Order: sequence, then structure tokens, then C-alpha cells
Amino acid sequence: MTTGTTLLLARHGQTVWHAENRYAGVSDVPLTDTGRAQAEALGRWAAAHPVDAIWTSPLSRAVATAEPACRALGLTPRREPGLRECDFGVLEGRTLAEFAAEDPAAAEAFRTDPVAHPFPRAEDPAAAAERGTAALRRIAAAHPGERVLVVAHNTLFRLVLCTLLSIPAREYRRVFPRLRNVAISELRMNTDGSAALLSLNVPCAPEVP
Repeated sequence: MTTGTTLLLARHGQTVWHAENRYAGVSDVPLTDTGRAQAEALGRWAAAHPVDAIWTSPLSRAVATAEPACRALGLTPRREPGLRECDFGVLEGRTLAEFAAEDPAAAEAFRTDPVAHPFPRAEDPAAAAERGTAALRRIAAAHPGERVLVVAHNTLFRLVLCTLLSIPAREYRRVFPRLRNVAISELRMNTDGSAALLSLNVPCAPEVP
């Protein structure tokens, strides 16, 4: 009997927009020196907790974060377009506080229900959740009974976790306030299509304020 797949979800390392909490989204911003150190810590974690495969978002910050783990285990990373971060529209490169100063009503609507009221010109969060969930299901189907490291993004992972755990997507900011950089969240993808969250935000590197 084939068992389910263990997905080890890791958000990419710190980027140059991290300190000011700017939305990166589909903008291809690089890692900082701290982010690269976090990636090396993820590589050491992978060496101590081997996985069978490594998949990443196509964005460079995720690919760079996965590279030390790939090197440690002698694995070739596989890129999955469905794992890219959400497009945040007019918020790309900006903070929520900046947006609130410009349009307080729209910012408050987003805070109340970020799925019903996404940022202007942003990707539909429900569609992002659907593509991210489909991507994880494809990865799980390709690796029955195996352990897979998946490096991607904060908002996408939170939306997908809500979908897989039957939590209303509009609650993603409340239920999962933040996935820490390179922390591991263990997700069991069962053969019947269900999923179980076994751990959340387990650090493999020192926390960055």
C-alpha cells in the first residue's frame, strides 16, 4: 500500500525588502547577506534531515534559498511555476502602511477580508490559492511515500494551507500571521486527497526581527 507524501514547506530567506516589510510578490528581489546565511542554515538542516527531492518557486529568492540544500544532498532542484508568489498589484515594492496613507478605506477592506478585497490590480487570492494547491498536489503525486522540501513564499503558502486544511481563505492573515524565513512546516499529503499539518514554523536558523 502506497503511503502519503511528506512536504516540508520552507519560506525563502530574507530579502532586501524584508526590513521595511515591503510586498515583494512577483518582483524578483534578491536575498540579503542574512538571507544567504539562512539559506546555508537550511542546507545544514537538509543534510541532517535528508529529503528525496527539492522543488522551488521559479523566483530567484526561492531558488537561491534552496541551492545549499541541493548542494548538501546532491539533488537537482525542480522549479514549479505554480509556486510563485502572489502578484500584489499596486503594492509591489510598497508597504501596507504606505497604501493605507493613500487609500485608508481600501486598506481597511483588505485587512477585513483580503480575499474579497485584494489590492488594486493584484492577482485574485482565490486563484492563487487554487494554483498553489494544485502545484503541491502535483508534487505529492510525483513522490508517493517520499519526503520533499518545497521552497516558496509566505502568502502563497498561507493561502494553500487554508485551502488544504479547510480554513476559509479570508482568514489566512489571522490564522497564519507569518511564516518565518526558512522555518519548516511539515505537511502530510494523504493518498485520499486530504492533508494534515504536522508542524508549523519550526526554525532551522536564528530568528530575524
